[in-house]
Amino acid sequence: MAHDHTSSHGHTHSHDHAHDHAHVAGGSARKLLFAFVLTTLMMVAEAAGGLVSGSLALLADAGHMLVDALALLLAFIGASVAARPADARRTYGYGRIEVLAGFVNALTQFVLVAFIVYEAVQRLLEPKPILSGVMLIVAAFGLVINVVVLRTLHGHDPDDVNVAGASLHVLGDLLGSVAAVLAALAVRWLEWNWADPVLSILVSLLILRSAWSLVRRSGHILLEGTPEGVHLADVERELHGADEGIVSIHHVHIWQVTAGSRMATLHAELAAGAERADQARVLDAIKRMLSERWGVNHATVQFDPGPCPDEIGRCGKGGSHAH
Repeated sequence: MAHDHTSSHGHTHSHDHAHDHAHVAGGSARKLLFAFVLTTLMMVAEAAGGLVSGSLALLADAGHMLVDALALLLAFIGASVAARPADARRTYGYGRIEVLAGFVNALTQFVLVAFIVYEAVQRLLEPKPILSGVMLIVAAFGLVINVVVLRTLHGHDPDDVNVAGASLHVLGDLLGSVAAVLAALAVRWLEWNWADPVLSILVSLLILRSAWSLVRRSGHILLEGTPEGVHLADVERELHGADEGIVSIHHVHIWQVTAGSRMATLHAELAAGAERADQARVLDAIKRMLSERWGVNHATVQFDPGPCPDEIGRCGKGGSHAH
């Protein structure tokens, strides 16, 4: 006996969400552009200060800021592209570009950390003279600029790994500026030339930890993993109680396209003899609970008027699902 099943989803809601995400991405792009301009100006100032004073520390920090300026530019491009509306080829829009940009930015941090540690070891083995006065002035100026940039990027969506990746680079700059200020003071007042490379290594370890966390988060999204804080067993159990007409909830998949954009597909088996009116009521209850409890703003629900027609005997146990 063939089982009739109905799939339902909200096209209008999807388009509204795409518009909302484009608005949010546009706001992020403006912040990132401002951060890029400030970081670039600071990079030029540090490079000039390093060349005039002969300070290798300032030149190294300028190189650090060059990498960060490129990272901010990449994040800006990602946010700008993500603001483009959905089309026939990209029905979910271009928001996933933000995740890719965040992933790449996190990977560049590993390269940057390796370079900083290498340079620090070289300076420990072959100490270089440091003009602490010029270094202190430029580092203090850089610290102020980095605080302004980080404050500009603060308050982004926790799921926005693109801005998070850019913020990680800026945080690395800020910590580098703090280390440079402390090192300049140590060299100036205590003649501890080793303070500069040692503090650089400590800052690198802090950056490495944050970079690994960001790689895991963005990689999880790219693999369409279940969003943090969402447990499928809880989803199935709570949705089962959303309406008395639901016999079972199974084949649940929840994933994240980009920041603030969670999708879901699931099967709902209804009681025998369920009418169209019952399906409409259950659909409304399921979508409302998904939105309010787990932040899912686009859900596709398939109603099964009996045993699940997809992979009978395995349904809900990790069977494949295309979306």
